[in-house]
Amino acid sequence: MESPARIIPNPHLLQSDDLLKHIMETTVYPREPQVLKELRDATAKDPRSPMGADPHASQLMSMLLRMVNPKRTIEIGVYTGYSLLTTALSTPPDAKITAIDPERASYEIGLPFIVKAGIEQKIDFIQSQALPVLDDLLLLQKEEGSFDFAFVDADKQNYGNYHERLMKLVKIDGVIVYDNTLWGGTVAKPDGEVPGCKREGKVLAAEFNRRIAADNRVEICLLPLGDGITICRRIS
Repeated sequence: MESPARIIPNPHLLQSDDLLKHIMETTVYPREPQVLKELRDATAKDPRSPMGADPHASQLMSMLLRMVNPKRTIEIGVYTGYSLLTTALSTPPDAKITAIDPERASYEIGLPFIVKAGIEQKIDFIQSQALPVLDDLLLLQKEEGSFDFAFVDADKQNYGNYHERLMKLVKIDGVIVYDNTLWGGTVAKPDGEVPGCKREGKVLAAEFNRRIAADNRVEICLLPLGDGITICRRIS
């Protein structure tokens, strides 16, 4: 008979609001570029501001970008552009970013800060649903394997569809980052403890996590930053 899996004690320290406050005030906010802080403040005035990128997770993404040093990146889901501006500030001067979102109005909130940072020439903003754009790119065989880095923060029901296309567009050794993969921590809760408005997202996030964990084409790491961030490195 197979022995039951050993329950590993929870080693994580982030168990209080005070500890999160310490992290943010000690290591995140002091190193947040001023133009990103200004964009975060402007986003806070928008009714959908909870959709904005988490500065802690963005700090990690900035470090990843500087390590990867990508020349071509793709971003699916832009909102006001906090993560997009993070990418533009963290990539080489000649880098190009394809940014896709069906709504331009929210992007316009962030555009003045992108212009202020002097990096608008890096960005090709495409107002569209993402799947048609990805499919059009794949029709051009030269685009396969042409991206070094991808960031996804969009409609959760399509994360699996985005992943399959990005596995062709992002080169081997390239990095793909998915946001909101813990969905407010609900992925680990029984349905009865999850508010009705979050149940669909919980199911979608949990399904995606299982799918990505079984994908041998990538190395993965799911981190409890922000709303959950999954980092993948394509290995085949």
